[in-house]
Amino acid sequence: MNFEFSDNQKLLKDQANKFLADKCPLTTVRNILEGDEPYDKELWSDIANMGWTAAVIPEEFEGLGLGYLELCMIAEEMGRSLAPVPFSSSVYLATEALLLSGSLEQKEQYLPKLAAGELIGTVADAEGYGSTTAEGYSVTFKNGRLTGEKIPVIDGDVADFAVVAANGGNGTSLYLVNLSEASIAKEVLSTLDPSRSQARLTFNNTPAQLLGEDGKGAAALEKVFDHAAVLFAFEQIGAAEAALDAAKDYAMNRYAFGRSIASFQAMKHKMADMFVALELARSNCYYGAWALSTGDSELPVAAATARVSATKAMYECAKENIQIHGGMGFTWEFDCHFFYRRSKLLADNLGSQSLWEEKLISRVIASTEA
Repeated sequence: MNFEFSDNQKLLKDQANKFLADKCPLTTVRNILEGDEPYDKELWSDIANMGWTAAVIPEEFEGLGLGYLELCMIAEEMGRSLAPVPFSSSVYLATEALLLSGSLEQKEQYLPKLAAGELIGTVADAEGYGSTTAEGYSVTFKNGRLTGEKIPVIDGDVADFAVVAANGGNGTSLYLVNLSEASIAKEVLSTLDPSRSQARLTFNNTPAQLLGEDGKGAAALEKVFDHAAVLFAFEQIGAAEAALDAAKDYAMNRYAFGRSIASFQAMKHKMADMFVALELARSNCYYGAWALSTGDSELPVAAATARVSATKAMYECAKENIQIHGGMGFTWEFDCHFFYRRSKLLADNLGSQSLWEEKLISRVIASTEA
């Protein structure tokens, strides 16, 4: 594979970087952490006006009709700024589910409003600790209605609708649910990163409509998660690089014993390890972006590889950023904890790291036996 982003795609990335540097400094994240709002609504409106929520939605559904490579560039900059908005749940998950499985009528109903940022969507898959197998969903669909509980649901407290994985009698299927239904109980969860909310959703005989083929939901959800894994990975390397930059800037300007602490060997080794982890993840993310944009058969392996390496890189950079800042790095007043909080949250958004490591191993083995 010989892959590189085009000049136009790099220009989009540069423009996204400048836009978010202006509209979403780290004080924006702090305001959400210290305030009562679940996300920054003004920033969400600005992002929608930029067309980012419409990036991969076809023009026939009032989208921009761009490709996944452009969305990868946007995702990286969203990660770099730690933007406190429901972008990933709505764009990487809900929009992808509709694009991959929705009927023409469902696409016409939802995609234009998703493109405009008028609707926020999410995917409700998890049912508590551990991974859920295709046969193990406790949420059931019967006579056009859902019953059961999903936890945690990314941005479930602010989303307008959800794509819910449930047992429909013929196996796992996906269902569209309007989250304004009175039969749904919502509970906001206390998490390590309040700037990206999660919720418990309890369905009590809630109306829902089938999305995609009956009984084919497990395979459809796997495709959605593979697409989202690549996009989440770009978000993670953007945040990892921002944490590395913060550590480098602090070390260069913090003096001890008459010289910059960046000159100390222990600091050099830490930052070298951070850089190596980041660049390894970036290489794997490029592999994932290539496979996603071309629809290559290697996408399952590429997505898992990007996901595993990017999760490790973000955690490594967030953790060592705190260490390089020393005792002050652990304080609320410094921004280091923002990156650490987000690293832990993103690590579990599509299932645990161990789950994706298992996927990677099984997929590599399967590809070698094919």
